[in-house]
Amino acid sequence: MSETLQLEDFIPDESAGMRLDQALAQLFPDYSRGQLTKWIKAGYVTVDKQQIRPRDTVLGGEHIIINATIDRVDDTWIAEDINLDIIHEDDDILILNKEAGMVVHPGAGNQNGTLVNALLNHAPQLEGIPRAGIVHRIDKGTTGLLMVAKTLQAHNSLVTQLQERSVLREYQAIAMGVMTAGGTVDEPIGRHPIDRKRMAVTPSGKPAITHYRVEQRFRAHTHIRCKLETGRTHQIRVHMAKIRYPLLGDPVYGGRLRLPKGATEECNSALQSFRRQALHAGLLGFIHPASGQEVSWRVDMPKDMLNILEILEKDKKLNS
Repeated sequence: MSETLQLEDFIPDESAGMRLDQALAQLFPDYSRGQLTKWIKAGYVTVDKQQIRPRDTVLGGEHIIINATIDRVDDTWIAEDINLDIIHEDDDILILNKEAGMVVHPGAGNQNGTLVNALLNHAPQLEGIPRAGIVHRIDKGTTGLLMVAKTLQAHNSLVTQLQERSVLREYQAIAMGVMTAGGTVDEPIGRHPIDRKRMAVTPSGKPAITHYRVEQRFRAHTHIRCKLETGRTHQIRVHMAKIRYPLLGDPVYGGRLRLPKGATEECNSALQSFRRQALHAGLLGFIHPASGQEVSWRVDMPKDMLNILEILEKDKKLNS
């Protein structure tokens, strides 16, 4: 659903010498600089009744008029009474721990039972925030921490922090194969050239950087921690598969299941029945949009991943 947006003001004298997009970001703090730049390029912004470029310099005193559209929550999205594991909530933000199997946004085949449906029931005011306040997502099969903006100001702040790569996001994962050491994967990610439902490392993709370190090695698997410098779709899953350590249970990028040689029936059965990517967003940190203070939250891995780690450790001891 879109709404018509009309804004009008004058560039203050203290903004003289700034680029237009910088000056507008200060003048209209409820909207991100990226959004304002899109409006300038689309011709929705006039400066003294003229259209100029985002990089053009302002002198101060110019009359600004913005006539644009802003996307709100899709009017087909409905509120549903679905339980949420809320870790923190205040007037500006909401932090929650998403369970495995829950889709974040409604879409084809998933109009109901999503995180957005649950959020609209919990906090109806999110209907007035783009994408119901969700500024980043984690996959259906991934568990862990998500941040939600409850105001436009908070939304702008969190989006900006993500764009500036200042948000701390650490994941725990179980990879197939035994890593010798941690490292960094710096490979661009974009849509797969043939299967458009998948992502892939591709020269035409967007920059993507994943740092990973080894937590514990097993006979055929490795428990790792990954820190995201960027936030591309399926980033950790694609990068780990690229370096030939795909995540256990990944239905898209996992490839052939690897079982420890001579493992017990219990171990093999547990690995074979793990049907989601073994990935958990365990640590999230950023600057609070209202207080300006550094804040962070940490949640433990879910029981299914902890159970796999226990079984892999048992297998390791039995075969040491």
